Amino acid sequence: MDDAPDTPIPGAAWLALKARTAARIALGRSGGSLPTRPLLDFQLAHARARDAVHAPFDSGSLALQAAQSDVPVTCVQSRATDRTTYLQRPDLGRRLDSPSRERLAALHAQPADVAFVIADGLSTRAAERHALPVVALASTVLASWGWTMAPLIIATQSRVALGDEIGALLNAGLVAMLIGERPGLSADDSLGIYLTHAPSIGRTDTERNCISNIRPGGLTYAEAAHKLLYLLREARAGGLTGVALKDDSDRVMRLVGPDA
Repeated sequence: MDDAPDTPIPGAAWLALKARTAARIALGRSGGSLPTRPLLDFQLAHARARDAVHAPFDSGSLALQAAQSDVPVTCVQSRATDRTTYLQRPDLGRRLDSPSRERLAALHAQPADVAFVIADGLSTRAAERHALPVVALASTVLASWGWTMAPLIIATQSRVALGDEIGALLNAGLVAMLIGERPGLSADDSLGIYLTHAPSIGRTDTERNCISNIRPGGLTYAEAAHKLLYLLREARAGGLTGVALKDDSDRVMRLVGPDA
């Protein structure tokens, strides 16, 4: 039998550690349960995570914001016709529906160095809040390097691999998929970037590089853009992405200013 006393309020040493992490530590105890406050906080975090997964994706608003910056943009949809189907059939989220495929094919896109895709993934909030600022920072530097960029694509009901088909249709040498990551109980709006060289249907996850945890309290937009630019440059130079391409971006001069 556990004779430890109830500790509804953690001690000072635990509180000092708790202040340095978003992890759920030093919650205290009340009998065999959590005290009321951390229990309610847990339930709120769980509700926010569920909402982030199921919230409708406002692709139209994102497209309007991009268009206001004179960025050509096209919206597409996967073969998952609704959110329930998307969650139950991941395979359908990896392929474009017929109208979207025809729309991209009709662009007759000229070969481009890179294509950016913003996708809802498992957190629509992440894509809506964080993707465009990262794309804007990276695009500015890429333009100064003389890189060519395909039209921006905004994808609904999308899995990471949808970027492979999109990149192939856009004749892009590289595709960067900015997608909402699976929400956790300490972050419901974390954005990930998946970079793939020579995108085509059938690419595997071992052929991608991932930059994750882009959000307030995680990786800043400038830090994410710096990592992405480093990987883009190295991927084009080496003709590869994935396990063979290591992220050594912390060893080189910042490609995007810290206050960007």
